[in-house]
Amino acid sequence: MDIANFLPTSAEYVRILPEIVLTLTGVLIMFLEAVLSDDRKGIFAPLSILGLLGAAAGAVAAYGDPGPAFQNMLTIDGFATFFRILTIAVGILVVFSSTDYLRRENSRGGEFYALILWSIVGQSIMVSANELIMIFIGLEISSIASYILAGYLRDDSRNNESALKYFLLGSFATAFLLYGVAWIYGTTGSTNLSVIRGALLAGGEPTTLASVAAALIFIGFAFKISAAPFQSWAPDVYQGAPAPISGFLSVGPKAAAFAVLVRVFLTAFGPITESWVPLLWGVALATMIVGNFAAIMQSNIKRLLAYSSIAHAGYILVAVTAHSGDGSAAVMFYLAAYAFTNVGAFAVIAYFSRKGEKYVGIDDFAGLAQRQPGMAAMLTIFLLSLIGVPLTGGFFGKFYIFKAALDAHLVWLTVLGLLNSAVAAYYYLRVLVVMYFKEPGESAENLPSPGAALRVAVYGSAIGTVLLGIFPGWVLDFASKAALR
Repeated sequence: MDIANFLPTSAEYVRILPEIVLTLTGVLIMFLEAVLSDDRKGIFAPLSILGLLGAAAGAVAAYGDPGPAFQNMLTIDGFATFFRILTIAVGILVVFSSTDYLRRENSRGGEFYALILWSIVGQSIMVSANELIMIFIGLEISSIASYILAGYLRDDSRNNESALKYFLLGSFATAFLLYGVAWIYGTTGSTNLSVIRGALLAGGEPTTLASVAAALIFIGFAFKISAAPFQSWAPDVYQGAPAPISGFLSVGPKAAAFAVLVRVFLTAFGPITESWVPLLWGVALATMIVGNFAAIMQSNIKRLLAYSSIAHAGYILVAVTAHSGDGSAAVMFYLAAYAFTNVGAFAVIAYFSRKGEKYVGIDDFAGLAQRQPGMAAMLTIFLLSLIGVPLTGGFFGKFYIFKAALDAHLVWLTVLGLLNSAVAAYYYLRVLVVMYFKEPGESAENLPSPGAALRVAVYGSAIGTVLLGIFPGWVLDFASKAALR
């Protein structure tokens, strides 16, 4: 055996450049946390932004020389590059939206930014992994950082409860994922997605055992995307976590989990689609119904957006169920539009809620349009995008998802999805009515002016949402070329 054959090449190092940059930036921030005085800790946010921009440049450089890396454990292609850049963009927006929030809560520690960077490292590994073991490693890197971020404000009992629930239920879901990985390894003799696909195509493996393995692996992913019946953690975690982190959890880890779900089920389990498509059909419908009808009854806006996030996971699962190239492209476009929309919405909530997040009731937003018309207008854009109104990214996101479903002859699932979208309009419009047609109360008094960093996060998210609604072809063309088929 020639050891030289197993040594990484320079091209392979370039292909994991984003992860290297993010990891080193996080380590540097933790080092500076230990040596800098409190009045100099404002450097962490700009340093994080630089690291994220460097990682984005690294992702583009890696895409210039695509291919496998590290004994085919990673695959750098257009699909992985799309999600790498998406999760990095989410990280940039979250850092901007968190700066004023952390200053207000007197918690400007460097570990906050390091954890965000390391969580994105895990997500980047997930989306480029071609090995179930690598997927698990990336998932755990992302998850462990996310558990800590959910409970970052240690003196806040809501944060503590959020982190504990997230950790316990996340560990439970991970056990199912590992059991599924073990099962498919015992069935096919490999954890490599390409090898598993080849073994199933050869027809020599028991289809029933592979179907059980696929179901167990899906359970692990279903928790991460908050799909029914594994969605119960999301409302409690989103409500208890710091508002910017709620936005991060609703987008970053979810986007990475969907990317892995598409890659695993369209490559490794592609030969047994007849086994898992009915499962996804039922889960997609249940997820939309649970998310939308539970959201109607919420009085807390963070819980409302949590159930909204569950419903949107159901819409995305409709495209996954289509198991086609168009479905993969629709998933990619929808997640991009949803990322800008949700991060922006939670950034506005972080601003309005004030210290200790006192004002997170829907009725607390009464009069926001009179006191801060700019912020109210931005939240309006985000809510209209979540509804799917034309000229927003959410409209084309839903259009492409349901078109992919119709092309795959999923007529009833499309009809039920559209009906669910109509239900969702009620609770989003309810927030708009409160903002614009109710008199300001105590919560709208003495609103501070939003800081520069927060404005970048909110207005940047709004611009992204509108651009995807007016010029969807920019993203969709790349998504169509990079989609898995």
